[in-house]
Amino acid sequence: MSPPVGRVLGTLDALPLEFWVGVEDLQYLQLDDVVEVTTPLPDGTEVRLYGVVDLVRARHEGATFDSDVFLVEKGILPATVAHAAHVRVTRVEPEIFVPPRPGQPVRRAVGERRDQALFFDGMERRLPIGLSRDGEPVFANLDFLDGSRGAHVNISGISGVATKTSYATFLLHSLFRSGALGGEAPNTHAIVFNVKGEDLLFLDQPNARLTAPAREDYGRLGLPAEAFDSVQVLAPVRPGSRERLPATGSRQKGVASFFWTIREVVTERLLRFLFAEAEDASSQLSFVVDLIEARLVAEAKASGGPKDPWIEVEGRRIETFDTLVETLTDRDRDAEERSLAELWARSAAPGTVAAFERRLRAAARHVGHLIRGADVGRREEHALEWRRTQVSVVDIHALHDRAKRFVVGAVLKRMFEQKESLGTARPLVFVVLDELNKYAPREGSGPIKEVLLDISERGRSLGVVLVGAQQTASEVEGRIVANAALRVVGRLDTAEAERSEYGFLPAAARGRAGILKPGTMIVQQPEIPTPLLVRFPFPAWATRKTEVAATVAEADVFKGFRDD
Repeated sequence: MSPPVGRVLGTLDALPLEFWVGVEDLQYLQLDDVVEVTTPLPDGTEVRLYGVVDLVRARHEGATFDSDVFLVEKGILPATVAHAAHVRVTRVEPEIFVPPRPGQPVRRAVGERRDQALFFDGMERRLPIGLSRDGEPVFANLDFLDGSRGAHVNISGISGVATKTSYATFLLHSLFRSGALGGEAPNTHAIVFNVKGEDLLFLDQPNARLTAPAREDYGRLGLPAEAFDSVQVLAPVRPGSRERLPATGSRQKGVASFFWTIREVVTERLLRFLFAEAEDASSQLSFVVDLIEARLVAEAKASGGPKDPWIEVEGRRIETFDTLVETLTDRDRDAEERSLAELWARSAAPGTVAAFERRLRAAARHVGHLIRGADVGRREEHALEWRRTQVSVVDIHALHDRAKRFVVGAVLKRMFEQKESLGTARPLVFVVLDELNKYAPREGSGPIKEVLLDISERGRSLGVVLVGAQQTASEVEGRIVANAALRVVGRLDTAEAERSEYGFLPAAARGRAGILKPGTMIVQQPEIPTPLLVRFPFPAWATRKTEVAATVAEADVFKGFRDD
């Protein structure tokens, strides 16, 4: 048992769920410290209260006016400095909710007592999610991530400061390498969308700038300080490339290209993701898209075979996306100057059909190179197959927003349907998607938003877990955020922190969220009644080309040559 650091104050109310501690001389309490206090009952029962410090204060006792501070420091006015800490109770054993008696000694909770205070003792499968301020591991219950009792993670924070993507990849590393998944880990998969820059294209490369203290942090968490060891990097095919070369930037080796055939887009009904912008509830555009997709499916079934990449539409062979657009929108083919889209969707308003045609033509400029009907090679050479490796990084950062939406929607729809067809929640699939507000905005509707809602509401039973991130949770569909078992917050804008989406944060935590440093997060999980502040280690995998070992070595050689 640790020595007392203070005693329960009697000058302020002590309640069953919160109390103040007067800190003894030569002792201190800081934010996030875990403490315990025992209070006796008349029948001899001892009730132990555990809690987390969420406020600390210091004040002069014996002074009345603000200006007295100068007199005290000069020794003219006698006064003493009193330190106190506010404790938010996390656990009571046994569950007899009485206030701690004033004057009772308060101690830091260490070892097994700390585990009891934070409910770690009841977690059969503990997943390391970071380190506390005092360097001790913080855990989450895997039952709330693998679908057993809950699923999904939502991460909020200012772009470039909150390190949202870094924390998401750290969680994946912990899932795969901590042993929490047991024998399931090798068969567990992750689909990671790289939506900004090239940070996620080097997950399989060790970080040459990893420091010794960071390695020690991994050791405290029971994790190896290593890069991901089963990764495929998939990039969109380069426009105009008959050789099907991937369109990548700083990473060239070990990257495979992906695209879809005309037949895949038609038979899998992926055309809708070209119209994935949020729509007004009264819009009939989705109705028109459904009609066109249904007719195209019928045309595809009547022409060619299932392995043929092309289709025929009213006798015309379609081998490029431009040809498909022209076939659907051309008016010269009809004496009355009606397009095929108008004929197929004659029950819809002409203005809605015209909107469909405009958006389809606009999509051709940005998405056309991702949809092919000739020179496609074997399917395994271009299909975005997430089951090949443990981690699949899908690079979409260089694509136009319309093309990004198409890729995200098409990949998630195919994966979700494959999981449904398996009829089992295993193997688990974790989907990491940043900028969630673009794909599932709070207002409007759309096909990608429907897929993400389906994942958030039914994914738990199918073994699909969404790790979503965004700058502001207030701009994301409320049901997606509400279904996340783990809520994570990095540095927040102070105005955003006051929104109702962050109601799980006490007032003090909301204030702290505005000054958090990169690498520090506040995590709320179901079993612990108060959010916990954690820090996570510097990535052991390269987050940019300049951190890859070979690149660092080259830079050092060049620097040495320049210095000479």
